[in-house]
Amino acid sequence: MEKFTVLTGVAAPLPLVNIDTDMIIPKQFLKTIKRSGLGTALFHEMRTNDDGSKNEEFVLNKPSYEKAQILVAGDNFGCGSSREHAPWALLDFGIRCVISTSFADIFYNNCFKNGILPIIVSQEDLDKLMDDASRGANATLTVDLEEQEVRGPDGGAIKFDLDPHRKHCLLNGLDDIGQTFEKTQHIDSYEDKLELSHPWH
Repeated sequence: MEKFTVLTGVAAPLPLVNIDTDMIIPKQFLKTIKRSGLGTALFHEMRTNDDGSKNEEFVLNKPSYEKAQILVAGDNFGCGSSREHAPWALLDFGIRCVISTSFADIFYNNCFKNGILPIIVSQEDLDKLMDDASRGANATLTVDLEEQEVRGPDGGAIKFDLDPHRKHCLLNGLDDIGQTFEKTQHIDSYEDKLELSHPWH
């Protein structure tokens, strides 16, 4: 998993509440177990018109936001079903950070397992960041995980809280398997002792 340290990138505003996982990645795209290739289906129903053409009005289709790496969204982001394809689609598109006032628990947990940083801020701070993200080509934010702050284009900084263990895992690029490998010495020691005490295993 790619490490997350400092991210400076374009932030796209998505001022909608209750964006569920079916909106993030519709069910017809869940047939694959590959993590790649899902970015084209991200927000499919909002990004495309009924005739299949590109919806030029949707924020991620606008030239200023086509390469956005940060998403500033409304309350209760990632609600609905527990599909892990949702963070996969965000990551494949290029989104490494989502900022909201709250997240659905399962989606929130899945983000950390896939190298995405979900940041919870107050409504006041979200309003400020949403305004920053609305600046088009100038909508650049810097997310500093070590310092736990988001810096805006005007130089202002917003602090955010984060569980220390989750922070450690993102800074070091550790998913569940990576965390297990951190314990390799203890696992090997246990296996050696088990071999001596239970040679018939």
